[in-house]
Order: sequence, then C-alpha cells, then structure tokens
Amino acid sequence: MESAESEAHWEIRNLVAAYNAFGDRGRFDELMGLFEPDAVMEIGDGHTYEGADRIREIFTRTRDSVTSGAQPSYVQHHTSPVHITMVDQDHATGRAYFSVLMEHGLDHWGRYDDEYRRTDGNWRFARRRVRTDGFTPDGWAAQRLRGRS
Repeated sequence: MESAESEAHWEIRNLVAAYNAFGDRGRFDELMGLFEPDAVMEIGDGHTYEGADRIREIFTRTRDSVTSGAQPSYVQHHTSPVHITMVDQDHATGRAYFSVLMEHGLDHWGRYDDEYRRTDGNWRFARRRVRTDGFTPDGWAAQRLRGRS
C-alpha cells in the first residue's frame, strides 16, 4: 500500500471513530463537521436525509428520545474495523459493523455502508447508510420501532 493510501485509510478510520465519539457525547457541532455540506444519510427505516441541517435532525431527535423518560447513564457505539476501498485519491467507500450498548446491555446492532470524500485535505462522509440488523426486544431501539407502528 502506498504511503498516501495508507494515510487515507488512517484518516478514514479516525473519521468513523470520531462519528461515534461525538455522537455518543452529544457533541453535534463537531459531529456535523464530519459530513460534507451536501452529504446524504440513509436510515434503515426508509428515510433519507439530505444536507447537514436534515442530518442534524437525526441526532437531535435521537437525543430527545433517549433523554425522555428514564435517561440511560450512557450510550456507546462500538464499530468493527472499517473495510476501506479507495476509489481514487479523493473518494473511498467503507463498510463496518456496529453494536450499541446502553445501561441494560446490548441494545441494537447493524452495519454502516459509507462513501467518503476528501475536500480541502479532510476526509468527510459524503453518504452514510445505516442498517439495523437486530435489537434487544425490550431495549430502546425496540421501543422506537413499536412507536412507529
């Protein structure tokens, strides 16, 4: 692997780690800095959010649902190592698995399918697809899904 490609892999892995760290701590301004202004985020519930303002809604709505009622003492997203494919020097794709832990234990799990773009020397999310593969029956994600039925 060339030095430039190796550096891109490191920067993209750091991008994915920062997404989880900022999101879990409610640092949404920093989190939004990880997305391209025209980024798209698809959630497995069939919704597509285009642009930074719409993507921010995902996180603030999630924060509000987590903090209503009995507030969990923590939310932790854990991501598997990211499999990265370089498209060219400024574009790459990546795939990873995730699991979400809350005070009751494992809540839900799934996959990220990403497209990254390097702009002004920084790698950012251009597109993120989030697919939930499963959830704990009485957990937070299950309650959200039942609320939509």
